[in-house]
Parts: sequence; C-alpha cells; structure tokens
Amino acid sequence: MNYRHIYHAGNFADCMKHALLVSLLQSFGRKPSPFMVLDTHAGIGRYDLDREEAEKTGEWHDGIGRLGEEGPSSPLAPWLALVKKAGGPRFYPGSPLLASFMLRPQDQLICCEKHPEDKRALYRLFAQTPNVSVHERDAYEALRALLPPKVARRGLILLDPPFEEPDEFTRLAQGLQTIQARFANAVVAMWYPIKHRTPVRAFHAAVVGTGQRNIIVAELLMRPPHDPDRLNGAGLLVINPPFGFAEQARAILARLQTVLGAQDYLVETLVPE
Repeated sequence: MNYRHIYHAGNFADCMKHALLVSLLQSFGRKPSPFMVLDTHAGIGRYDLDREEAEKTGEWHDGIGRLGEEGPSSPLAPWLALVKKAGGPRFYPGSPLLASFMLRPQDQLICCEKHPEDKRALYRLFAQTPNVSVHERDAYEALRALLPPKVARRGLILLDPPFEEPDEFTRLAQGLQTIQARFANAVVAMWYPIKHRTPVRAFHAAVVGTGQRNIIVAELLMRPPHDPDRLNGAGLLVINPPFGFAEQARAILARLQTVLGAQDYLVETLVPE
C-alpha cells in the first residue's frame, strides 16, 4: 500500500510494458465481437511527469524522455500515438488509460486499485467513460470475483503488481491458476522485475508447473542482472499470445534497445502450444 507509481512512471520498464500491451490489444480490435480488459493493479491512469515525485527519481528521463518522434512504420508508433493523445510526453498514460483509448463501444475495461487515494483519482479520470469501471479491491480477489466476464468471451488480463511483497512471484503463479479455472482462453500478461535471475527462473518454473500451454516471455535488460538491489530489466510473460505477437514483440524490443541504450532483449517460447 506504500507504493506510488508516480516515482517510476515513464521509465524504461513502463515503455517496454506499455508498447507490448498496445500490441496485444491491437489484435482484439480485428474482430467485431466484444472483448474485456481487466487491469488488476491500475494505479491512477495518468501521471504528470512535472510533479516533484517524478522529478525526485528522474527515471522517466531514461525512458519516455529519450523517445522523440518515430516514423509511422516504427513498431513504437501505435503506442507513442496514444502517449501523445494522453497529453504526453508531460502527461504519461498508465495501462488503464492506454487500454481505454483502444476500446470500442461494445468493449469493457475493469480497473482494480487497492490504494484508496489512487482509486479515487482513477475514478475521476474515467467518470465520463461508460464502458470503464473502477473497483477498490485486491487484485487476486478480483480474479475470483470478476471472472469470467459476464458478456465478452474474449479478454486480456494484465497483472502488474508493485512487488512490495516478498512472495509476489508466488502470488502471480497462484493467480494464474485462478484464471485457468475461470477464464481459460484469456490472454494473460504478467509483468515482472528483473534484478537477478534466481527469482525469475523460479517464477518461470512455477508457471510451467501449472500445466498452462502457449507461453512466451519478452524481456528488456538495461544491464546484467547481477545486482539484487537494482532494477536491471523487466519482463512480460504472456499466455495465449495472439498470432504474430512474438514477431511484433521482437521488433518493439529491438527498437527500444536502440533508443534506450539497453544491453539486450529476448523473446522466447517458455511453453509451446
């Protein structure tokens, strides 16, 4: 409950996560049937990078601050167009605002935020958006309470915890089991930090142990993952990825590697279909 994303908004991990999220959501719009997005750790939705908190860490300078104009053929162009729509680069959009921009009238976004103050800010942001609902509830309880969706048979679930709790990797793997039981065909995207490799390997093994098929991981490394006290990279584990997503993810991460000066990236299959 102490975590406030304003200190980290727009950093390299946000750029990586959000560019990949937009790519995932684009696939849903190719079919006319409705889809649902469940954002389990929604935050406040939009972040003013001129605020004292953002400047205190200055993390955004090495993230969205390094991204200027990209041509229309750039793999980053769809995401950056939405950043601009939100008022960027000063006002940086979080995952719920990005998702809301990609909804059609028949689609739905459900946002969960446990922090009361952040929930109120999120509610104000979407007060005039009828197909977005905001809940003040625990993310993992929400998986049990809100799945399966009442109308849509297609959906994306984004789990993006702050990793304040030492057992967060375990909770993510357990949350996946809840999703399997209640909404097995959902596209699931789980963000995770990379400080050193041991907890990440254990997390991957736990996810494989659930028996879930069709899993890929996409990672961006800013530096070697040797320091457990530093965010050295970030990953997104995706279950049931849309057709062609792996290739899109490689193009996105390759471009981010160049622009952000990252050391390396990878997109690989953890479990095949």
